[in-house]
Amino acid sequence: MAKRIDKKSMPCNKPRKSPNTKKKKVVKACEGGKEKIIHFGATGYGHNYSAAARKSFRARHGCDKKKSKLTASYWACKSLWTKGGPKKSPPKRG
Repeated sequence: MAKRIDKKSMPCNKPRKSPNTKKKKVVKACEGGKEKIIHFGATGYGHNYSAAARKSFRARHGCDKKKSKLTASYWACKSLWTKGGPKKSPPKRG
């Protein structure tokens, strides 16, 4: 059973790791005076998406079209399937 999420303590529009084992991320989406907890991202996939997989997903899900922040599709496109991602610099030799 997944942990309960305290909606009041979460900041708006900041994705984080989901306590739900079936989803990767969770976000408290805030738009137009509405708030909603959204779990998104399938756990069956890794996090190092290839350029071809990214292009295919973005085309299939219409990531370039404007969507509401209150949808899981918006957050999957923005958080998981964008180009780049966090850069890892090589370790410094001392």
